Amino acid sequence: MGLMENTLTEEPLEGASTAEVKRLVKNWRALLDLMPQMVLLVRDDFFIEYLNRQAKELLGDQRGKRCSDGLCGCDANCHLCPLKAAFSQEDKGEPLFYTKIGAMDVELSVVPFQGYSGDLLRMVLMRDVTTIKRQEQELKSFNNDVEGILRIKINELKENELVRRKLAHEVNILKRKMKSAEQDDGMIGSSRAMRSVREMIYQVADSDANILIVGESGTGKELVADALRAHSSRCDKTFLKVNCSAIHENLLESDLFGYEKGAFTGAAARQKGKFEIVDGGTIFLDEIGDISPRMQASLLRVLQSGELIRVGGNSSVKVDVRILAATNVDLGKAVQEGKFRLDLYYRLNIVQIAIPPLRDRKEDIVELASHFVKHYRRAFKKDIDFLPSRIIDRLLLHDWPGNVRELENVIQRAVLMSKNKVITEQDLVFDQSTEGTAGNSYFKDVLHLIPGSSLKDLVIRFENDVISHMLAANNGNVVQVSRDLDIGKTALYDKMKRLKISAKQLKKERVK
Repeated sequence: MGLMENTLTEEPLEGASTAEVKRLVKNWRALLDLMPQMVLLVRDDFFIEYLNRQAKELLGDQRGKRCSDGLCGCDANCHLCPLKAAFSQEDKGEPLFYTKIGAMDVELSVVPFQGYSGDLLRMVLMRDVTTIKRQEQELKSFNNDVEGILRIKINELKENELVRRKLAHEVNILKRKMKSAEQDDGMIGSSRAMRSVREMIYQVADSDANILIVGESGTGKELVADALRAHSSRCDKTFLKVNCSAIHENLLESDLFGYEKGAFTGAAARQKGKFEIVDGGTIFLDEIGDISPRMQASLLRVLQSGELIRVGGNSSVKVDVRILAATNVDLGKAVQEGKFRLDLYYRLNIVQIAIPPLRDRKEDIVELASHFVKHYRRAFKKDIDFLPSRIIDRLLLHDWPGNVRELENVIQRAVLMSKNKVITEQDLVFDQSTEGTAGNSYFKDVLHLIPGSSLKDLVIRFENDVISHMLAANNGNVVQVSRDLDIGKTALYDKMKRLKISAKQLKKERVK
């Protein structure tokens, strides 16, 4: 037996007194009983020689039993016996070994030593780690749960971010629509034709597509360009307008694309063109149909590659510019005649917005005229109250070859020349240059009313104009007008009543 074993089992030691042996046994047992770990002394044949107090309390008194019988209940040849496995780990140099004894999780530590007689003994230190293992498992489960919860929350945040972005996009769209509904875009008119133009503007404004605005002179192409830019994502970026027909051909290229130092006489330094200045913004090229073939080629390069070359330069400059172009020229016809490049036409004509002439939307004339009256009565400090019906009739009869610009000029002149609070027919003067060979003839105006009007309606309008004109000329004298028109006074009063013509009102206007 070894020293430790002999001491703990009270077997006599050679050369030691009985009292000394008892003292050593008592001291070792007292020391081991105080240890919180379970201590077992196991022989090489796996018989248990000793258990301390902690081991006896947890495992029972297993002295004299094989560990396979006392600990795991397996047979003597079991290779899964906890102590056999621990001894195997100890042989490999592993200091700790974890196993289960019954329902208890145990941490094993083996301390080998050689007995006095040369036999192999092992002191086994065991610690109950059931609670620790349970807590570790709970912590692991908690960590797994936390990771799972975090993954779920992260996915929810990602989904919420996508929803937030989608909602933000929809809110921005709604804001732009509300802004479009509330904003005064300068375009007057609520006719079906103008509603279609506005809908087209709001639909394409936020894209970066090039827009070609077509329409006769004076229809308001520049106002459409303003509205397109105002409702686009580039609304806070630079916006420049260029009238291509107002700049000489030799200067237009350098004005748009810039020039290098020494490119021509007077080019003392490099100069940026309008395309570079407006980089990131929008440029409006009015009268695009009037540019030269050389300018068409240079503009095509910008549209195709987003690059320009300054006059006198060799290197290209990258620019990001949205182009809005306008023309009153039939570019399709110009392409057929070889005056305009087909490839440039296709590049410009991604989206086309056609503005109808005023003669095709005469229902907007009253609204436009009222707008111009309000504007110019403030500008000229005139106290104009309203437009008489006969003046409105004259405006509706006119063909308006100059479109809205002509209407504005006529109203501006009428407000300026009016002497009273009401515009009279004497104040309403149409440009003779726009009237053609027929001049300002009443008959030509009536002809425009024939489509869609019955003969009865035309006769009523004619009677209204004639009676109103005669009453105005005779200062509201019904008797005199009845004589001039060779109609009875009673019949004349009946017609005036039916046509809602007031002689007293005409006298008041005449006095004013």
